[in-house]
This record gives sequence, C-alpha cells and structure tokens, in this order.
Amino acid sequence: MTPTAVMSEPTSHLGRIAVDSANRRAPVEVADEAEPIVRVRNLDFWYGDTQALFGVDLDVPKGQVTALIGPSGCGKSTFLRCLDRMNDTIDGVRISGTVELDGQDVYDPRVDVVELRRRVGMVFQRPNPFPMSIYDNVAFGPRLRKELGRKELDDLVEKCLRSAALWDETRDRLDQSALGLSGGQQQRLCIARALANQPEVLLLDEPCSALDPNATAKIEDLIFELRGRYTIVMVTHNMQQAARVSDVTAFFLKGRLVEADRTEVVFTRPSKEETENYITGRFG
Repeated sequence: MTPTAVMSEPTSHLGRIAVDSANRRAPVEVADEAEPIVRVRNLDFWYGDTQALFGVDLDVPKGQVTALIGPSGCGKSTFLRCLDRMNDTIDGVRISGTVELDGQDVYDPRVDVVELRRRVGMVFQRPNPFPMSIYDNVAFGPRLRKELGRKELDDLVEKCLRSAALWDETRDRLDQSALGLSGGQQQRLCIARALANQPEVLLLDEPCSALDPNATAKIEDLIFELRGRYTIVMVTHNMQQAARVSDVTAFFLKGRLVEADRTEVVFTRPSKEETENYITGRFG
C-alpha cells in the first residue's frame, strides 16, 4: 500500500494513546505492498449543496482489514457507501473522481449496480435481518442469482453460517425466525447473508456500535478470522477496536482524508498533528 501521507519521526505525546498494545492482534501475513483491490482518486461528494468529501485518495489493499476512523460527521460512512454506490439511493447527491474495483470505475454508466453490490457486500450499523427464517436469510441472495439444488443450497447456508461463527448456535433452528436471535447473533447473520453472495469486499459500517461487549468481542473475532479471505473496510468510532483488528487505518476529518498508513504506524508515530490530537483524545 502507498501511504497517503509521508511518515515522520515518532512524536513525543503518544504515551497518552488509549490503546492497549498487549491486546493488539497479530496482523495477517501479507506483504506491506499488498495489491490494492480498490483505488479511490480525487473523490468529491455532495449532499445537495453541502460538500461532504474533499479530494479523497485511498488505496484499499486486497485481503486486509482497513479501518476508517474519525469524529462523527467527518465523512467515514459517506466514503464507505461510495464504494458500493449505496449513496445512489439518496436524492440530490453528486460525486466526482474515480472509485475503481479491480481496475474498473464503479461509477461507469455501464456498471451493473446489482452485480457491484454482490461483489461489494455491506453490513450496516444496526442488525437488519429479514423477517424470515435464519436459513432463508442466508439463502436469499443466492436464490435471486441462480437456481440451486436443495443440497447445494444447504451446503452454502452451512458454509456461510460457519464462516460467520454462527452455525453451532443455529444449526438446530434454521427454520425459526431470524428476529428471535440476539443482537450479536443477528449481526453475525447479516455477515453470513453478505458472504452468501461471494463478495470480494465486505463493508462494515460501525458493526458493533449497537452490541454489548460480549457480542462485540465475537464480531471482532469474526473479522480476524475473515481477514485474508476477504477484503474488509470498516467504519469504527472505537480506536481500540481499530488497533486490535485492522491492518491499515485511515483517519478522516471534516470530509478530508488526513492520513492513511499501517495501523501500528498511525497509532504510534502518525505523520500529521491532527491524527495525533485525535488518537490521544484532544478532540473527537
């Protein structure tokens, strides 16, 4: 990955960073210069007359976890939704610049948006299972795409629930309503539902913000297990979480990307004063 900002010498105030390095997970074994699967260049975005993103340049390395951090209203979720064109559902929005997935501009008029959202799955801040059975939630997307035999579909549902660390908790009640699951289980079900579409990239928008600490720990464990197999981009307000589970961290402020680098660099020797001030709790 090519860092957005040039690194400087270690700063003198980082002892105040509220990150427990002892709990930092070992990063997945990938090269520092991993090939980007998503390339964003000079991205500007407006809600009506209000500009929300300003000239964002960012590479998302393949098979790694990229965390987007920054204060509320800084453009993190707006940026995330640009990657799968989810902002298209909002009236009056405008965008300029390029967002490339595997070298193809996702805003090219010839792009099939439905296919794009299969390749770039999304899990929202609050769990949103469909009001149907656990089995049918996972099978929903594959059934729309192609005809599958019952055995093939059964195997796919089991595989995705296992990938989402939910199989052992649901294997005996697949025909029961997904709405009967706990909040943490519902969020893992939403991840399983996204995985059933065989995405290349998985977008997570504050996936733990509505969950208790135990459920949050399970989601973090799941992210750690999925890294390497999927490219993950997650928005989080929790800097300790970003430090624990991500390989790359990107810091947004007032709609601008201030800095992006390997997570350990951002949290121990950031190149920008604004980044240090945010991660040391001086604002945010």
